[in-house]
Amino acid sequence: MKVKRNRNAAFAAILIIGTSVFAVCSKDDNKEVLGVDTTNRVDKYKEMEGLVESQPFTQLQGVSVGNAQDNDAKTGVTVFFFPKASMASAVVLGGGPASREVPLLDPQRNTQPLNALVFSGGSAYGLAASDGVANCLEEHGHGYDTGFGLVPIVCQSCIFDLSYGKGNVRPDRKMGYNACQNAIAGNSPLSGNVGAGTGATVGKPGGMASAQKSGIGYAAARLGRLEVGVAVVVNALGDIFQDSEKIAGMTTADRNGFVSAEQALLMNQYSDLIAGNTTIAAVFTNASLSVADLQKVANIASTGLARCIRPVFTMADGDTVYAISLSGGNVQSDVNTIGVLASLVMEKAIADAILSSKIPEEEYLANI
Repeated sequence: MKVKRNRNAAFAAILIIGTSVFAVCSKDDNKEVLGVDTTNRVDKYKEMEGLVESQPFTQLQGVSVGNAQDNDAKTGVTVFFFPKASMASAVVLGGGPASREVPLLDPQRNTQPLNALVFSGGSAYGLAASDGVANCLEEHGHGYDTGFGLVPIVCQSCIFDLSYGKGNVRPDRKMGYNACQNAIAGNSPLSGNVGAGTGATVGKPGGMASAQKSGIGYAAARLGRLEVGVAVVVNALGDIFQDSEKIAGMTTADRNGFVSAEQALLMNQYSDLIAGNTTIAAVFTNASLSVADLQKVANIASTGLARCIRPVFTMADGDTVYAISLSGGNVQSDVNTIGVLASLVMEKAIADAILSSKIPEEEYLANI
């Protein structure tokens, strides 16, 4: 019995240390015209100093981010451009994804390196943005050489943002082209109400009147030579938590407090849900991984979503997680280590999306 008690005590100590390691993303008030510039945001993992340390997302080599949006209609596009095409895989965990070419990333397919990954609003309408991205890539000489012309390899996932802003205006070919041009011209991983995060919202079992604004967020960390970054557009049916504290989601009718999205679903099991949700995330690493290992990394990284979003992976969501091995990265690391680190960085990116997207109540209500 003494051994059992000691084991229980040790396990409890590990849990306490683990939950305190990954602190809240610091709020950066340096707001650009579009979104929040988190280029120099670095959060130290104090309890694990010398082991895990945050770094700016822009420090990742092999990916460049560009955005375009309609700030009046509240929708947009974010393009992750890979100057040297990079291997990728993905897992689809929600019941209603809107996506392009995701089956190509299955280890059983003839997987080709990605030239670009596209996140957008507009639900299935937003898939038109990839046409513009492909055109832009072709013009700049990027794509798979078929012998008869270049075919850019572009994957895309969309969030449903038609219930916020102007639902009849969606990302199109032009917006996708502009976002890709911006990604090629320079790296701008802006957080908040920008790009694909422009129309993102959370906490919607009770409808948009009791939901809150969200957006796109970024975080990155290193473990020795291993680097992992995460970008996530948080557009969830559920509530958002950080370190077990609710930081956004379903509100009371007067919007002065919170109620539980999980409890709302349990109490109203036959009521209609807003089916338009979806949290989409991408994990970027400098580790050299096979497509099968990348799919496993995406799977493990999704546990970060489950710790922060409640409920998650529902039939009213289209949750999808990508994992990309950045070209030029040759770090050798265990797939489990990469996945676990990615899940922890995912938590910080989710918090960044929420903290960088806060807007006045009047502005939010005017757009629903």
